[in-house]
Amino acid sequence: MRKLVFANNEIYHVFNRGIEKRDIFTNKREFSRAILTLNYYRLLETPLRLSKALQLEKEKRIEFFKSLEQGIKRIEVIAYCLMPNHFHLLLKQTVSGGLQRYLADFQNSYTRYFNTRHNKRNGPLFQGAFKAVHIEDDNQLIHVSRYIHINPVVSFLLDEEKLDSYEWSSYPEYVSLGLVKMCDTDLILRLFKSQRSYRRFVHNHIDYAKKLERIKHLVLE
Repeated sequence: MRKLVFANNEIYHVFNRGIEKRDIFTNKREFSRAILTLNYYRLLETPLRLSKALQLEKEKRIEFFKSLEQGIKRIEVIAYCLMPNHFHLLLKQTVSGGLQRYLADFQNSYTRYFNTRHNKRNGPLFQGAFKAVHIEDDNQLIHVSRYIHINPVVSFLLDEEKLDSYEWSSYPEYVSLGLVKMCDTDLILRLFKSQRSYRRFVHNHIDYAKKLERIKHLVLE
């Protein structure tokens, strides 16, 4: 298989799962830490590891994070969804080599955090580096964003009515409910008349996707 070359200003669907399909986000605290880590390492320059930054005294910590707000980003996060045993990211690379370094920093940082929390567990947490697919056009972009956003419902993790407020996904940002503004939502929302029309686009596909999920074991070896 030809190795994927990551180019600046191109968009990629990136995904990975826990080693041996194990859960990697087991409670709210771990989901929250993962999102904080994804947000922090978007920056091209991070003077401190996230774990060290969080150990600063309160006033210094606030000042430190504020100083980073105008920093150059090596990637833009367009969409994301964290599930108990895997994650999906839709990323745009803005600096050469930025996407691979971003994923390495995220996975390494979160693995150290997870292993420390779980009785000083050792070894890798993720199944290899990561997998990625290049987004070729706007049509693929909106369909992949929908696939990412409906993941919790299609996997029967929660009911459709709760999707708008699923806090471990960027979907609330797209329907104006997000508290953490990490994503560049304009790249997708510009292709729709309104946020409401994007929401309709997402929800209209859920029943069909759930049916496919129920029968996939019949067609996969």
